Amino acid sequence: MRRKIYNVRIIDVVHLRQIERGTVVFDESGILHVSEAGNAEVADWEFDGTGMTLLPGLIDCHVHLGMDASPDPFRQIRLDSAADTAFRAHQQGKQFLEAGITTVRNVGTRYNVDISYRNAVERGFVEGPRVYASGQPIVMTGGHCHPMAIEADGVDEVRKAARSQLKAGADLLKLMATGGVLTKGTEPGSPQLSEAELRCACEEASHAGKTTAAHAIGLEGIKNAIRAGVTTVEHGTVLDDEAVQLMIENGTFLVPTLIAATLILRQPSESGVPEEFVRKAEPFVQIHRESFRKALRHGVKIAAGTDAGTPFNIPGYLADELQLMHEEGMPAIETIRAATLQAAACMKLEDRTGSIEAGKWADLLLVEGNPVENLLSLKRVRQVYKGGKLCVHHR
Repeated sequence: MRRKIYNVRIIDVVHLRQIERGTVVFDESGILHVSEAGNAEVADWEFDGTGMTLLPGLIDCHVHLGMDASPDPFRQIRLDSAADTAFRAHQQGKQFLEAGITTVRNVGTRYNVDISYRNAVERGFVEGPRVYASGQPIVMTGGHCHPMAIEADGVDEVRKAARSQLKAGADLLKLMATGGVLTKGTEPGSPQLSEAELRCACEEASHAGKTTAAHAIGLEGIKNAIRAGVTTVEHGTVLDDEAVQLMIENGTFLVPTLIAATLILRQPSESGVPEEFVRKAEPFVQIHRESFRKALRHGVKIAAGTDAGTPFNIPGYLADELQLMHEEGMPAIETIRAATLQAAACMKLEDRTGSIEAGKWADLLLVEGNPVENLLSLKRVRQVYKGGKLCVHHR
């Protein structure tokens, strides 16, 4: 079906501008026409977007399908069967679509359920967002996220794990360069997989035309990951000038996930979050904000992600993440680009999605109001299209 949305404000994330009364014509093959004025072309279905804003479907670059956002999600992960995890992932996928998030980059799910879920969505068995899936992360023995991961020690074991995940159909490899908040007995600042171990996984991903993502909170682990050649540093909590310069020289993306620790520390003491998690998160929140500002000032490429699935971090908090990024100095329209075109670029999908341009997938989000003036208006969803099909419609 050929559709037309007219008289609508369009967010042009390529040129960082707004088109005030634009027209977009699209169908299931993709975006057909984009114009800054009226378009006389007849469509099968037309919609007057006066007072609304049309932008590319949002991309959340850091989610964990199957993780339940409970106070201690790894406890749940240990108990869930593969079927439990799959049902949960399907439910969460629908929540992402409802929030206008048409693509998710999943960076860790037990049993490789995210890969199976991706396949089910692509085959039309279930409705959900586009899924860019890592399957199980690769971690050192006892490392961060080990309840849902492949444990591997030394270059040979890590290489084997990397090849196994690629064989299973992973779109990217997720690696743990440091400890983390949610894994009991690990410290967020401590390095885990070594630079050599990280490098061999990056080599295997590169050979297969795939990308890599490294969980990295502490400075030494962050630098190990950048030097090893990872595509994205996830969190990047402690950055110094050298780390930032390395990221710029290597073209490394930062996916900051500011919302994750913020949500943990916002909860009342009776919330059920283990004291260990609070103790580990507290020292890093302000440092994380400072590191984000440093990366922003120096021009590090930033893509937006939420770490959905961590405590109280339910699908759909991407607008809140963008608001935090804006509060730390990133212009609102640039935060939107971080959740669209830059997000697509870190997945090497920028030629297919991430902006409203003729020839790209018709993944579109229509919202009330103007998110450049108020980012939280991204939550005022009217319509969501994926591949030109209407997935969500609120009157």
